[in-house]
Amino acid sequence: MNVRFPLASHLTEKDNPMSQSLAGKVALVTGGSRGLGAATALALADQGADVAISYVASAEKAAAVVESLKAKGVRAVAIQADQGNRACAEPLIANVVGQLGKLDILVNNAAIALQGKTIDDPQIDNDAMDRQWAINTMGVIATIRAAVKVLPEGGRIISVGSGVGTRIAFPGLTDYAASKAAIVGYTRGAARDLGRRNITVNVVQAGVMDTDMAAGVLGSVEQLPPAFEQAHAIPRVAALSEVAAAIVFLAGPDAAFITGSVIDVNGGFTA
Repeated sequence: MNVRFPLASHLTEKDNPMSQSLAGKVALVTGGSRGLGAATALALADQGADVAISYVASAEKAAAVVESLKAKGVRAVAIQADQGNRACAEPLIANVVGQLGKLDILVNNAAIALQGKTIDDPQIDNDAMDRQWAINTMGVIATIRAAVKVLPEGGRIISVGSGVGTRIAFPGLTDYAASKAAIVGYTRGAARDLGRRNITVNVVQAGVMDTDMAAGVLGSVEQLPPAFEQAHAIPRVAALSEVAAAIVFLAGPDAAFITGSVIDVNGGFTA
């Protein structure tokens, strides 16, 4: 029997005071044309940051997000870049700096999720799985490598991970989970490498969210399989605002001494 999970819509509708804690900062959110990327871009703008978003194909959606960002009184641009192609990383960062003058905050959000088939399934699409690795892991690493060349003292790098990078609750997650777990290891190493520059590097491990990606994997984010209810201490999906808030906190001044850390925002999935 399927269980309907509340979406905590009251959290997405509440007012977000303009504290301007990120005024004067420039942020890049990859995959920012929809879902968590768009929510994070808007949350950063609420704190006064100028925001660049990257997108692969959704030019109209990206343009709409840019207009929403500008309506908040900040500068905003959308840049087309395929994270699955590592050669796009350097031009992406250069484009952000060229249009907005600098880069202070990098949010690695762009990712895909291919799940459902076990690694011994003869029908598994290995080419698709390799593409997933290219986007979720190598693309993130390439973007970090490009960004650290321009990030100033006190810069911020936040990557969006997944609870399955820590806990595999059921079969069919191997490559996706590993692609996310690899980012945790890279983050911890990068935190050591960049600490002398006071650049913090962290991961926010999100749970199931109300996104197109989740719906594509699960079929629905409102009518979820019973296994998901049993796997979470809080039996519902995450509101985008809840995950975005953790990212914005790590980007802000109060998180200056947090680095090499994994912040779980997944309703106790990893408890």
